Amino acid sequence: MTTARFEERITDQGSSHQMSTSEGLSATPLLLTVEQAAQRLGIGRTSLFALVRTGEVESVAVGRLRRIPAECLDEYVARLRSQTHTATAA
Repeated sequence: MTTARFEERITDQGSSHQMSTSEGLSATPLLLTVEQAAQRLGIGRTSLFALVRTGEVESVAVGRLRRIPAECLDEYVARLRSQTHTATAA
């Protein structure tokens, strides 16, 4: 079935609702490649692999692939910030 045919079929079933950008896919995927995650953190790929190896940044296996959940980057940065605040307060 072609895409046009599929879309026509959905429209025929009464589903004329168009998804807005906020309802559709987000700009950031849920799972990032190591390269994407490293770029987002502003560090090198090798540095991120080291963080994954030590467990500082969580990763998941998807088949034979290694992916970084986007929320884990936010958690890592939050931990870094709290460590910095704790160190400066002492």
